[in-house]
Amino acid sequence: MRLTGKRAFITAAGQGIGRAIAEAYAREGAAVTATDLNADLLEGLEGAETFALDVTDKAVLRRTIEAARPDILVNCAGFVHSGTILEATDDEFDFAFGLNVRSQFHAMQAALPGMIERGGGSIVNIASVASSIVAAPNRCIYGASKAAVIGLTKSVALDYVTHGIRVNAICPGTVDSPSLHDRLRAMGDYEAAYNAFVARQPMGRIGTAEEIAQLAIYLGSDESAFTTGQAHVIDGGWATG
Repeated sequence: MRLTGKRAFITAAGQGIGRAIAEAYAREGAAVTATDLNADLLEGLEGAETFALDVTDKAVLRRTIEAARPDILVNCAGFVHSGTILEATDDEFDFAFGLNVRSQFHAMQAALPGMIERGGGSIVNIASVASSIVAAPNRCIYGASKAAVIGLTKSVALDYVTHGIRVNAICPGTVDSPSLHDRLRAMGDYEAAYNAFVARQPMGRIGTAEEIAQLAIYLGSDESAFTTGQAHVIDGGWATG
């Protein structure tokens, strides 16, 4: 198993991509600490220690990560705001950057000292192809926040590459998840919205959380020992258009 002997700390592991990563890491032999804002969503997650965590609470986030001493940190917590810049509000902007970016900033600050002490580690930040890679309609705030995640990833990767620490971002396209279906229902016409999302994928389908988890396994494992500072696009060909 590729992650045997490694300790992994994962945020937003209750559903979607985060849960798929937690399950995959446990299958690959990692000692998994899986957290989510909603503890009920973590029920049934086998092979992992689970507890509720608000990643926007810096003090609690720092304390829990320092106690877990992870070899692998997966920053998965995030929120998708819809709308153009003229529809966006200051509150939405502050919330998105607080959750999507600042929580990853704080989590890395908490994990890095231990990784340096132990001589290495891997950090996997969940960004998005809708960022500095491609523009998505009505994703102004979200795209800006995920572009910031990519910039943060590259900066930390460069600063700590000589410490044996690798920092990479995963940039998914549209992925089947509970949050996606919530957004589709919010658009008013679920079927039309779903079909539009599929139509922009050159493969003719949306991705699965399990497919993203396979990339996260690679980036967390020693197989990717020569890979750092990269924004890994996994989007069914969307960004090639």
